[in-house]
Amino acid sequence: MEKTERIQDIFASQVFSEDVMRERLPKEVYKSLLNTIANGKEIDASIADVVAGTMKDWAIEHGATHFTHWFQPLTGVTAEKHDAFLSPVGHGKAIMEFSGKELIKGEPDASSFPSGGLRATFEARGYTAWDPASYAFIKDGSLYIPTAFCSYGGEALDTKTPLLRSMDAVNTAALRIVRLFGDTVTQRVVSTVGAEQEYFLIDAEDFKARRDLFYCGRTLFGAPAVKGQELEDHYFGTLPTRVSAYMKELDMELWRLGISAKTKHNEAAPAQHELAPIFSTTNLAVDHNLLTMEYMRKIAEKYDMVCLLAEKPFEGINGSGKHNNWSLSTDGGKNLFKPGKNPSENKEFLLFLAAVIRAVDEYQDLLRISAATAGNDCRLGGHEAPPSIISIFLGEELDTIIKSIIEGSGYSKRDTKYMSLGVKSVPTIRQDTTDRNRTSPFAFTGNKFEFRMVGSSQNIALSNIVLNTAVAEALSDFADKLEETIDFGGTLDRLITDTFKKHSRILFSGNSYSKEWEEEAKERGLSNFRTSPEAYAHFTDDKNIKLFGKFGVMSETEMRSRREIFFESYRKIKNIEARTMLEMTVRDIIPAVSKYVGALSESVNAKLAVSRSINVSAERDLIEKLSDLLASTYEAYGALERVEKTAISKSSDEEAAFYYKDSVIPRMDALRKLVDSMEILCAREVWPMPTYGDIIFRI
Repeated sequence: MEKTERIQDIFASQVFSEDVMRERLPKEVYKSLLNTIANGKEIDASIADVVAGTMKDWAIEHGATHFTHWFQPLTGVTAEKHDAFLSPVGHGKAIMEFSGKELIKGEPDASSFPSGGLRATFEARGYTAWDPASYAFIKDGSLYIPTAFCSYGGEALDTKTPLLRSMDAVNTAALRIVRLFGDTVTQRVVSTVGAEQEYFLIDAEDFKARRDLFYCGRTLFGAPAVKGQELEDHYFGTLPTRVSAYMKELDMELWRLGISAKTKHNEAAPAQHELAPIFSTTNLAVDHNLLTMEYMRKIAEKYDMVCLLAEKPFEGINGSGKHNNWSLSTDGGKNLFKPGKNPSENKEFLLFLAAVIRAVDEYQDLLRISAATAGNDCRLGGHEAPPSIISIFLGEELDTIIKSIIEGSGYSKRDTKYMSLGVKSVPTIRQDTTDRNRTSPFAFTGNKFEFRMVGSSQNIALSNIVLNTAVAEALSDFADKLEETIDFGGTLDRLITDTFKKHSRILFSGNSYSKEWEEEAKERGLSNFRTSPEAYAHFTDDKNIKLFGKFGVMSETEMRSRREIFFESYRKIKNIEARTMLEMTVRDIIPAVSKYVGALSESVNAKLAVSRSINVSAERDLIEKLSDLLASTYEAYGALERVEKTAISKSSDEEAAFYYKDSVIPRMDALRKLVDSMEILCAREVWPMPTYGDIIFRI
């Protein structure tokens, strides 16, 4: 009988974790490195060689032959360049070496990564720098060293560098606040994140048979299946056998990397699923989510499946998001957003709550931008994802508390309620103080905030950069006022009250999908950027440049480069999608439908040759409908081809992005509508690709 591996034995077995460091490093070296990790200080260069040698020996024992600096360029995915530990020593011999210098710094070629104009194409040098707060790990025979990535001039060319800067900013500001409340023990406040990941699993053969899935990761054509998710029978349903086996192996591989995959289940749409981890510090959470997406794709191949991370791979059923659960905690484990038994009297909690409300209200545009992609535009507001208007849901209890503070009235705590289900053997259930609101983009969920707008394929770094930095500004301003006052209690109360009054427009507990809310939000002065290009245009607004510059998170140059990359990425994605539609239409769909119409015509002629009295009205009706649709499809093909040529000719990425939004996408939609109508009328065996019904119910 095969021996089952114990989770506690395999968890983080491929990670150069704190336990491994404690066991293998000299005591003083371990303490120095731990101080670097715990307090965000620069590593002592004198210990680098010792750490590197120990890390190399451990990695080789676990089968590693190479090492790589693993970084996050502005492509949305990760990058790596592998070097062997091997070092020739002459006479046909070699030794395994790895120095402190190689651990701390790498020099990958930066010329082919997006830079948004930060450097000329011919300027190739870039640097990677070790992030000791993200543990090194072993994967596929290589030691992976998480790093930051910058240009020759020191500008950040990645997502991790600004993220680490934002974590330092919120730590500094939050420490000032907790000190004012008498905490002299806490040395560091960290932002923590748990990123729920939604995804689709489809059969590999279906994926290969559709050019749109292959090139774009989502379908560009597809009539609705006769059954979708309307029976709500897939959500939390029994896991299909192949999916269950896949999830089990995925869990095991993630656990080996120290990724605390906790929850797995079927999601609302057919073929859709979700994985959720336990919270970790934000830089680790970002690393872990990127690894999770990589392993989701990799392991799916072993089961003849493909994992789709596109935000809206299929029209008419739910798309996939990534719920970013964000909070702040002290190094002693205290959650600063835990309301306690009497939240109305917990002034420290109320002040941190006020900081978040102010931050989200003042920088709602940045939060929207952090979830803005070409793919997510297809998902947001689709009744499975929040709308494009940012608002905060706090729940009944906190709404009532804030209202009482604003009005200066008293607050009466609601008695704890219990529910009996009327079955003696079933325990009585304690009722929470508030329900959940699944339409809200930004919801308080007990001791954290859930930002539900992020797309499933996105790197979550930017959302957390925005949250950390915006909250840091609010906390910093609060600290300035509280540190200089002689009436701490009075100033604190006024600060909380004034903040709630000024920023209450961002609070909303109703149905965020309703037309009424859209109109009300406009009256409140809330922004509503329905598409990514509209949002991107505001990234470098003066207030945003000032925010990131104030805390050294991103310079104006770094921000302007990212703005260019946003538009460039959008332009390229829509260009690929438009070209794919054109190719599929003229090379696959039109020939298939024409052939079918020809076959129907031959059938009519054959029947009439036998007898002129045979009823062929059905065939003639189909021929007429398909012929009309075919002619219209070819016209729509030509219209799309013309606007696509115009889009390509645009001189700037920003101009092209807006042109795609305004002119190309509507023609793509028009072409799709015609093709989907033809699919419904064609015989199954002649349609040139798997249908929605084939794809989403085959697993």
